[in-house]
Amino acid sequence: MHNLAALGKAKWRLAWWLTIGMVCSYFGFIFLVAFAKDTMGALVAPGLSLGILLGALVIVSAWALTAIYVRWANGAHDHAVRRLRKQHL
Repeated sequence: MHNLAALGKAKWRLAWWLTIGMVCSYFGFIFLVAFAKDTMGALVAPGLSLGILLGALVIVSAWALTAIYVRWANGAHDHAVRRLRKQHL
């Protein structure tokens, strides 16, 4: 990143992709619950339905997407901010 505008653009681009991922995950799950009840009720293991498994995966996907953002923010973003501060001081 050479300037603050590029850094801001990269941050928003990543934020949008992560938001799209979370929205698709969540609303995809809700769509399946609403319109594929039989499929969601299918057992994948004794006592474990597909709906429960996918619900847990929605939660895990939220953690994973958060981890992606935190890793990027603590790495590339913070490094670029430090470099910009050194250039302007």
